[in-house]
Amino acid sequence: MIFDFLTYSFNSLRIRKTRTLLTMIGIFIGIAAVVSLISLGSGFQKAVLSQFSDVGTDKLTVQAAETGFGPPGSTAVKRLNDDDFDAIRKVSGVKAAAKRYIRAAKATFKEKTLVVVASSIPQDKDGRTLVVDALNLDVADGRFLEIDDSNKILVGNGFYENEKFPKKVFTGDKIDINGYDFEVVGILEKSGNPQFNDLFLLNEKDLEKVLDIEDEMDLVVVQVTNVNDIEKVSNDINRELRKTRDVEEGKEDFSISTPQETLESVNTILNVVQIVIIGIAGISLVVGGIGIMNTMYTAVLERRREIGIMKSVGARNSDILIIFIIESGILGFVGGVIGVILGVGFSKFVEIAATLALGPGILAADISLGLIIGSLSFSFFVGTISGILPAKQASDLQPVDALRQ
Repeated sequence: MIFDFLTYSFNSLRIRKTRTLLTMIGIFIGIAAVVSLISLGSGFQKAVLSQFSDVGTDKLTVQAAETGFGPPGSTAVKRLNDDDFDAIRKVSGVKAAAKRYIRAAKATFKEKTLVVVASSIPQDKDGRTLVVDALNLDVADGRFLEIDDSNKILVGNGFYENEKFPKKVFTGDKIDINGYDFEVVGILEKSGNPQFNDLFLLNEKDLEKVLDIEDEMDLVVVQVTNVNDIEKVSNDINRELRKTRDVEEGKEDFSISTPQETLESVNTILNVVQIVIIGIAGISLVVGGIGIMNTMYTAVLERRREIGIMKSVGARNSDILIIFIIESGILGFVGGVIGVILGVGFSKFVEIAATLALGPGILAADISLGLIIGSLSFSFFVGTISGILPAKQASDLQPVDALRQ
């Protein structure tokens, strides 16, 4: 019996295919939005988690309080100094600490000068290993900086691919940094973080010389001995820095960032964005549901005589009710199928475009089976619910009244 109802419903929708397609537009637009945006948001969330996993959850960052926009630590009123650095290293539970400079500098190549971000690599072995692991950078051409290198530089991939200077920068080229000549010994791999693609990396002593840096630093990267103690170590560092910088609790002129805090902030933002996305897509689904209801009401009016004939030959009210509910459910389900296909296609298109523009790993669509099944189930639910009232109206028609139409 159900098979007969399905066949009848499919044939009815096929006969009115133009109206059927127009009715499903609201549904598949909503489902396409849900699938594409949620899969992209979930993929981005996983990429962020992967970045934190690569960097390591046993590291935290200390920097002075900022007063404006710019590289970390560059707009601080009172930068971290050597006394702060020594205090951090003496805290129990600190395995290693490395100071870093991140500053703006003038780079001249082929008679064009640009303001670039220059960052330092520590000169000591432990600090160097810590920072290199934290940055998670690879060299695409040439080699990495060595401890005893002088007037050597690593250049971000953006200066090779995007030709920010009149010509691409290659290994072996000479670049003037604030009046000092540096030889390019390596080009960094293209990174999913656009900031790294526009970065210049110098040894610590070279950057101190170029920018005339003395007793100050922009931030300190800290590695803890036991990752489970990272919150305790963070609190201990906070207490020691309040002493060395002579500030009261609650009035700190510095900040300490742990991976968990940063990750929680990112997750909160992404979850809010996803909720907004679902809300917007939900509006499309409501509009689609209203469209289905309108179409089914119209179908009842057009098919009153047909309903009368079915009832006169023995069809029960429940049979008519089921037929119309099945039709509306099919409208919702097929609209959901089209929406899923469009959503998957759009999310993959954005993924490919992001990979070509920003590099691999920055944005990938995470299309789960649960997302697809949930979207199809919800679209079928919306279609079915939207058809209940018209179906009830159709089932309540009296055969004599229906045949008179």
